[in-house]
Amino acid sequence: MAISTGLGFSRLPYLPHCFPVRRYVLQVRVGYTAAVEAFDDTESDKVVGSVSGSDVYGKASPWKKFKSKDLGISNSKISRATRVVLNGLKRRGFEVYLVGGCVRDLILKRIPKDFDIITSAELREVMKTFSRCEMIGRRFPICHVHVGDTIVEVSSFSTRATRFGRDLSLDPEKPAGCDKKDYVRWRNSLQRDFTINGLIFDPYAKLVYDYMGGVDDIRKAKVRTIKPANLSLTEDCARILRAVRIAARLDFQFSKETALAVRRLSATVLRLDRGRLLMEVNYMLAYGSAEASLRLLWKLGLLEVLLPVQAAYFVRHGFRRRDKRYNLLLSLFANLDKLLAPDRPCHNSLWFAILGFHEALSEQPRDPLVIAAFSLAVHNGGDLSEALSIARRINKQHDTSFHELLEPRYLDSDALLDEVMSLAASVRSALTHMTDEYYVSQAMAKYPKAPYSDLVFFPLALYLRACKIFECVFHKRETGFLPKHGSNIDYELLAMGSLREVRHVFARVVFDTVYPIDNNRLQNCVS
Repeated sequence: MAISTGLGFSRLPYLPHCFPVRRYVLQVRVGYTAAVEAFDDTESDKVVGSVSGSDVYGKASPWKKFKSKDLGISNSKISRATRVVLNGLKRRGFEVYLVGGCVRDLILKRIPKDFDIITSAELREVMKTFSRCEMIGRRFPICHVHVGDTIVEVSSFSTRATRFGRDLSLDPEKPAGCDKKDYVRWRNSLQRDFTINGLIFDPYAKLVYDYMGGVDDIRKAKVRTIKPANLSLTEDCARILRAVRIAARLDFQFSKETALAVRRLSATVLRLDRGRLLMEVNYMLAYGSAEASLRLLWKLGLLEVLLPVQAAYFVRHGFRRRDKRYNLLLSLFANLDKLLAPDRPCHNSLWFAILGFHEALSEQPRDPLVIAAFSLAVHNGGDLSEALSIARRINKQHDTSFHELLEPRYLDSDALLDEVMSLAASVRSALTHMTDEYYVSQAMAKYPKAPYSDLVFFPLALYLRACKIFECVFHKRETGFLPKHGSNIDYELLAMGSLREVRHVFARVVFDTVYPIDNNRLQNCVS
C-alpha cells in the first residue's frame, strides 16, 4: 500500500525528485492528444497560437456601470460578517467594494460561498482596523478578518503580486478620459481570471463596475478568460480547474477559445501541489455539482489525468466525451448533488468513499440485495442482522440499466452475509488501490493511446477517514454508535465529517441510485 506518513500523501516512486515537472507534463501531453483522437467523437480542434505582448489583454470590452437594483442585487443578501468589515473600513474613510465570484452569484440570485472585499486601505491599515485580523500569503498577501466564527477575506488595491521577490503586476497605460478611481478598479479587474469574476460592486453607491464584459457573459452563461486563454491558463494552471468548477456549478459553457486552451493545457495541472489538487477536486465534488464536474472533466480530457481509475471505467463502458447518458458512477454523484449545495457541502471522505464503493462494484458486480444490506449495515453502525432483515423486505424494482448490478437471485442468510462481507472487503481494497501509484498508473494501461498518469493526491488522513466509514461492517456492530433516524441532514456535522451523518448520506445516496424514485430517468441510462 503506497501510503506514506510525513506529509500524509502517497509517494511517487516513478517520479524522481530531480525529474523536472515540465518534462513530466510534456510526457503526459503527448498521450493526451492521442487519447482525444481515440476516445472522442468530435472533430479535432485547432490549437490557439501564442499571444504577443501587445495582445496581453485581448480585445478591450467597453466599460459599463450598472445600478445594482437593475441587476437584481440587494444589500440584504450580503452576510452580516461581511457588512461588519465593510462598515469598519468605510467609517475610516476607505473605499470598499465586493469583488469576484460573490458579485457574480448575487446577480445570479445564488448564495455566495463567501464574500471577498477589496479596499483602498493598505493591508497594515486593515490590520489596525480590526482586532482579530491576520495577514496571509506571500505571492499575493491578503488579510483574514475574523468576525465571530466567520473569516472575511480583504485585499488591497495597492498589493502587488510577486514571485521570488519579483513584481509580477502590470501597469497598463491609462486609457484616455479615465479618472484615478476608474483606473485603479480597471487595473485590478485585469488581474482576475474570468470576465464573470471581474465585476466590482460598491454596496454604498449601489453600483456595479464592469470593465471586462462580465455582465454580458453572465447573461450568455459563458466562462471566458480576461486575458487570451492560452496566456491566462499558462500563467496559472489552477485556473483550468477553477473554470471547470465554475462552469459545472453554474451550468455555464466555455467560450470557444477557453475550451480549446483548457483541453490543450489540461496536463499542466500536474504542476499544482497535491494539497491544491485535493482542494479543487473537493470544490467540484462536495458542493452539489459533482455530476456536472465529472462530465466536464471527462469531456475536456482532465479526468484521465486527475482520476485515471474513473476515466478507465468510462472508456471500458464506451462512454464518449459528449455522452449525455448516465452510468452508475454519474448516477451516484447526481443523487449526492441533490442533497448538497454551495452552502451545504459534505466532508471529502464521503465523495472519496463513493468513488471507492463504485470502483468495487465496477470490478465485481453484485446482487442489488447485497448492496442494500451492505448500505444498511453501514448506516446502522454494523448491525448486520438488522441490515439483512430490512434488506429482505425491500420490494421495489432496482435499476436494471447498470452493468454493476446483477440479476437478483436467492441467497440464504449465510450466503447473503458472506456476500456483504465480501463487498466490504472489496470497497476497502478499492480505496487502497486508489492511493497506490502503480495501480493508478495501470488504470489506463489497456488503452495505450491514453495519457499516463500515476497522480495520487488523496492524503493518508482522507484514506483513513473513508475506511472508517465502512469499518463497522467488519466489526459486526460498532460499540456506542447510534444510527441516525429520519431523513433530515445536519449539514454542519456532515461538513465536519461526522460518521453518523456521512454514513446516513452514503446509504441514502446508494438507495436512491439502486432503487430510484424517478423511473423516467432510466430511459437515459447506459444499457
